[in-house]
Amino acid sequence: MFKIKTYNKISKIGLSVFDEKYTIGDEVENPDGAIVRSAALHDVEFPNSLKAIARAGAGTNNIPIERCSEQGIVVFNTPGANANAVKELVIAGLLISSRKVIPAIEWAKTLKGQGDEVGKLVEKGKSAFAGPELLGKKLGIIGLGAIGVLVANAANSLGMKVYGYDPYLSVNHAWNLTKNAVHALDIKEIYEQCDYITVHVPLNDTTKGIINSKSISKMKDGVRILNFARAGLVNSEDMISALESGKVASYVVDFPTDEMLDVDGVIAIPHLGASTPESEDNCAEMAANELIQYIENGNITNSVNLPDISMPRSGKTRVCIIHKNIPNMLNMITSIVSENGVNIENMLNKSRGEYAYTMLDVSDINNSVSDKIEAIEGIIRVRII
Repeated sequence: MFKIKTYNKISKIGLSVFDEKYTIGDEVENPDGAIVRSAALHDVEFPNSLKAIARAGAGTNNIPIERCSEQGIVVFNTPGANANAVKELVIAGLLISSRKVIPAIEWAKTLKGQGDEVGKLVEKGKSAFAGPELLGKKLGIIGLGAIGVLVANAANSLGMKVYGYDPYLSVNHAWNLTKNAVHALDIKEIYEQCDYITVHVPLNDTTKGIINSKSISKMKDGVRILNFARAGLVNSEDMISALESGKVASYVVDFPTDEMLDVDGVIAIPHLGASTPESEDNCAEMAANELIQYIENGNITNSVNLPDISMPRSGKTRVCIIHKNIPNMLNMITSIVSENGVNIENMLNKSRGEYAYTMLDVSDINNSVSDKIEAIEGIIRVRII
């Protein structure tokens, strides 16, 4: 039997992926795995039993990644599971940043009680809410992951000229990207050419404040900027200044902060990007499958702190080892295994930064061999499956 702790309300469709071998709930003690959405785990003390945490969503800022790595806890996310939901809201963002739909609706409400005069007042006042069409305009997409590619394809279908910038574009995402997209080799090309710019990159030390006074100064006058990724990607003070000067015509953000609320030109959406039942189901289902594969087979897919690695079962027993990525580690592990008369039938090793993961399919193994492997300096965790 395995135990899964839930830190938020998780989709029933996702949790239904777990079979009768699993006990699931927010009161579970000594869990093997955990599923979380937005709950902050930085101050949570993880039990030694915890092997993996799956985030039902893409961002993992609410999880202490480095501490998990040090404790041998694999952290998963669910890239692409909510991509369509976010894409649809980005398209809505493009429209409401241009056509002044929201202030127009609010103004229309003020006409209540005018009776037969409403029609005339509408025709008289509508010019205050005019805005440009998307057709023929240039859209710059910074980050061509699962969401960025879908946005590019949808915008292309709307008749926009799409520019994409992503120095880390994967082969799979490149295959799915519209052939009409312009591949920008320098982010400056996005800034200089595009009427609309949308950001779809993770928040880290290199991307924090990527949209700032310096980058905005290179953009077209009246540019419209969309941020459905993370608030920290945009420098709030610089954005407010750009809106006040008219350099930026509109800023649509799905991660409101106090300083951005009630600012002219800011359209603050309360983090609705993935708030669809379909998205929540998809994310939870993917997270559940990631945990099952790791807990039962040691396979890793969509980890943010360890390498993705999968191997078909070929032996009676599987040994899964999380360790530091240091020289001679494999030799030390295999030497202990062979010295104790254990036959290695298959082996796979991959690394990611300072951490590595080794899988061994063996004929059989006892706890004493496992203990000897754990005693090697640099070994973080050994599991026998």
